[in-house]
Amino acid sequence: MEIKCIIIDDELNNIENLQRILENHCKEVTIVDTATNADDAFQKINAYNPDLIFLDIQMPEKSGFDLLKMFQDIHFEIVFVTAYDKYGIQAIKFSALDYLLKPIVVEDLKLAVNKAKSRITQKQQNLNIENLLEYLKRGQSEPPKIALPTLSEVYYVKTNEIIRCEALDNYTSFFLNDGEKILVSRSLKEYADILQPFQFVRTHQSHLVNIHFIKSYLKEDGGKLLLKDLTKIPISRQKRNFVKETLNCFAK
Repeated sequence: MEIKCIIIDDELNNIENLQRILENHCKEVTIVDTATNADDAFQKINAYNPDLIFLDIQMPEKSGFDLLKMFQDIHFEIVFVTAYDKYGIQAIKFSALDYLLKPIVVEDLKLAVNKAKSRITQKQQNLNIENLLEYLKRGQSEPPKIALPTLSEVYYVKTNEIIRCEALDNYTSFFLNDGEKILVSRSLKEYADILQPFQFVRTHQSHLVNIHFIKSYLKEDGGKLLLKDLTKIPISRQKRNFVKETLNCFAK
């Protein structure tokens, strides 16, 4: 199948580089146009109705996120292409969307295109994009929803509904305050990085805990956390001082 795409980046050399890689390695992708700013991109997306856009986050005047906010409805897939941007990548990861870091790695690009192709073929509404826009709109005013993709569906869960996360090899189990358990095929380290700003603490190689659900610190076995649901969570020797310091800061 043909995938119509538009490349949006404020630097022409980045556009030309991505064009060259797509032409050599992703033959199913047809580049219908390019744009170097959000306003021009908005006009061209409406004119060409692309299946996919490659979107830089950091652009002068209006960012890639600002561009998305200009649309009432989004009917195209998005692969973000960006230099390292902590806030931007945090937002993208929160919504389980695809992004590529500059300079682009060919295999990562091919994987992102294949995932977009699958969603385009199935004509799925991309609720992850809607979740991203909701995340950006809320800011820190209320707990955002994190996208948790399982084998069969994607759950959207508020951070304050997550009691804890537990590693199972390359999977992560999420334990929610309504008793539900969600298994996601991503590592605990990835979620520890995403959730840390929302008062989650890594107590152990296999455990990540929402501070709001901690009932007490137990001195048994070198230290454990007793949660409000009476689950006991181990604290590794290496994490012991860090966990104590985190809890002391939270209690102030």
